[in-house]
Amino acid sequence: MSLSKTILIAHRSTDVRNRMAAALADARHDYVTADNPELAVAAVSDPEHPVSLALLDLGLGDDPARLVADVRRHAARTMPVVVFAGSLRSAADVPVLLAAGVAGYLNEHATTAQILPALAPHLFPDNFDRRGSARVALGIPVSYRAGQTIAGALTANVGKGGIGIRTMSPLAVGTSVQLKFRLPAAAADLEAAGRVAWSNRQVGMGIQFERLDNDAQTAIDKFVDENS
Repeated sequence: MSLSKTILIAHRSTDVRNRMAAALADARHDYVTADNPELAVAAVSDPEHPVSLALLDLGLGDDPARLVADVRRHAARTMPVVVFAGSLRSAADVPVLLAAGVAGYLNEHATTAQILPALAPHLFPDNFDRRGSARVALGIPVSYRAGQTIAGALTANVGKGGIGIRTMSPLAVGTSVQLKFRLPAAAADLEAAGRVAWSNRQVGMGIQFERLDNDAQTAIDKFVDENS
């Protein structure tokens, strides 16, 4: 099976489209671009060049959820839709977009080196199968460290493959993070190493777990299974 994928880059900004395209081309992926909803729908509906992943600027349409639904409905193949985080109007839209089929968020200001690691779970889901697990809405204290930065916040949700954190000062996509948090009714803190998968100042950030000890993973798995 070829590792090369075709990705739709649908954004109003030429700069964003070009930067995303350059990162994908460096990784030998194909891409198509669009600067309006009609072109986005046309791109994903082409059966001769099926799109594996859509990167979508919600500002292309008046109704974000309808825009996502239209792109997914007309797609020639089943594919994930990742939203550019800066186009999210408010945190209140997150549940609506989740119901519409949004698989994740991408910082449109991410550097070339950060773009591919953030997209890899969506391009190659079999290698990141734990991210596809259910997420449980949960607001518990979490502390995290990235380099010399040490901070605390509240979680938004927790899943077997990662957690969402509510913060107005999110870290950049691709940043390595050390985490510490305690699940409800647990006797001890859990520690994990992860990486920022998406980041947005209006919402917070999502951390993908990269290293957990067996006891911590078992505790998270059990909590998610019992509450999802």
